[in-house]
Amino acid sequence: MVDITTRDEAFEPADDIEPMRSLSIHTDQSKPVALLQPLDMDGPPPVRTKLRMAAILIALYLALFIAALDATIIATSIPTITANLHSASGYFWIGAAYLLANAAAAPVWAKCSDIWGRKPALLAAVALFAAASIMAALSSSMRMLIAARALQGTAVSCSSKAYRNLVVADDAKGGGLIQLVNITVSDLFSMRSRTLYLGLVEVMWALAGGLGPILGGLFTQYVSWRWCFWVNIPVTGVTFGLLLLFLDVHNPKTKLSSGLKAIDWFGTVSILAVTLLLLLGLDFGGATFPWSSPKVICLIVFGTLMIGFFIFSEKRLAKYPLMPLAMFKNRSNNAAFIVGFTHGMTFIVAEYYLPLYFQAVKGASPLRSGVLILPITVSEALIGIVTGVAIHQTGRYRELTWLGMVLLTIGTGLYIHLDRTSALAEFVSFELIGGIGAGFLFESPLIAIQAMVSQADTASATATFAFIRNIAMSTSIVVGGVVFQNGMNTKIPSLKAAGLNVTLVEKFSNGDAAANVELIKTIEIVAQRQAVQDAFAWSLRNMWIVFTVISAIGLAGSLMMKHRELETEHTETRTGIEKMTRREDA
Repeated sequence: MVDITTRDEAFEPADDIEPMRSLSIHTDQSKPVALLQPLDMDGPPPVRTKLRMAAILIALYLALFIAALDATIIATSIPTITANLHSASGYFWIGAAYLLANAAAAPVWAKCSDIWGRKPALLAAVALFAAASIMAALSSSMRMLIAARALQGTAVSCSSKAYRNLVVADDAKGGGLIQLVNITVSDLFSMRSRTLYLGLVEVMWALAGGLGPILGGLFTQYVSWRWCFWVNIPVTGVTFGLLLLFLDVHNPKTKLSSGLKAIDWFGTVSILAVTLLLLLGLDFGGATFPWSSPKVICLIVFGTLMIGFFIFSEKRLAKYPLMPLAMFKNRSNNAAFIVGFTHGMTFIVAEYYLPLYFQAVKGASPLRSGVLILPITVSEALIGIVTGVAIHQTGRYRELTWLGMVLLTIGTGLYIHLDRTSALAEFVSFELIGGIGAGFLFESPLIAIQAMVSQADTASATATFAFIRNIAMSTSIVVGGVVFQNGMNTKIPSLKAAGLNVTLVEKFSNGDAAANVELIKTIEIVAQRQAVQDAFAWSLRNMWIVFTVISAIGLAGSLMMKHRELETEHTETRTGIEKMTRREDA
């Protein structure tokens, strides 16, 4: 016997009867089978005045700006900070702790915004970022600063590109601010229109990319590196006020207890374990401990095993998965994820390690190294704007992805030729090629993924993409540091042969090289100073070779991306537990 039931048996909605939202068939042998998925009948998006929309966009862009400024401003200050706080390992972990927290927190922020709404999540992220900035400014030890940077990374992970500028993170452009801003912009506009506004986000990256390194150099040389963090406070105050007063996206008013039950706690813990264990294993391997060390092996093995537990959790345990696995069944999505991963690994090492090249090999000051990094950061930002406009006008994103991967691979390969004798024109032109290529790739692969999922899954898809890219950036900095430091250890015999005393040789080996850049200028004998500079250049060259190969893998992966027409009509996104995507068999 078959029983067909509907929400409205008369098929004519009366005042007190809801219209049909679902259709199920009941049989004696089976459970109800849904023929129609629940329809979103909440109506068109609200009409906002130009003033309100302008205020919302200004607030969102300010959030991105301060996240990007926080990333770029410390790049030229890190050598001074590590020396001031007497910690050589801090050079790597000031950045890695930020990115580790950024990567692990991004999916959690996105899920929280699905449960409680975008506005509460954004306000919480801004408040956390301000508190972490104060903690960083007051840091009296490297441990305290690394903890503060981890909290900042947790807050910033909402913004996707935060660490792209952060290190020197649409989407390490970065984990709450960057990610949530991209999600909110996606909620406010249609697929076709949002590409323009996501592209305009690049204006903020251009400003932060240009101002950050210079401000960092100025503060470090003439005031104190602590002002790199104090400067965040007034901007976060303005951002918080504008969001509180003007942002009017849907608020589901979910109860705290219900929301906490809906969070994928197993997935959250396992994601954090994966990132922490693998990054620690990679950082310790070869530099702090031998690769054959039980500590290194255990960290890498257990980190890898946690990947399996995370997949099991998402597939069998989580009612509302942190990262819905269904999106990985689409070949085009996987291609975009490969592009995001390889792009994240490749572009970030240039922004993080080129200042080291400028200061160690070319003898530049922190301020001058900030100026010298401008070609890559500004070109990335400006091309990001061009990308957004181009996708908005043409609806094409796949070809831009291909072009970006080609240029990024070429630009990274050209860095291999940088040495002590390289001229200004050489590394500026190399930066422009790599920066232009990277600029095409912040938005286009994200749009490729959003085009393949429903509006309800946009936040999860955006968060997953950001997580993969941020994991890539976190891994990249650690891997780059390992390759670089292993190269410096290999050069110990040549440094001794040049006549450097034992004390100086130790300063440039065993993981201490990056933190002792300022010692190079104090070496009076020219031949010895040049030997150290050549050792730095050679070690960085090995790193560029590794990341050129990684970029080439991304280029090959991009060829599998498919094209889909971008919608021009916009439907307001409704948040809340009832709107979230359940596990397939839940």
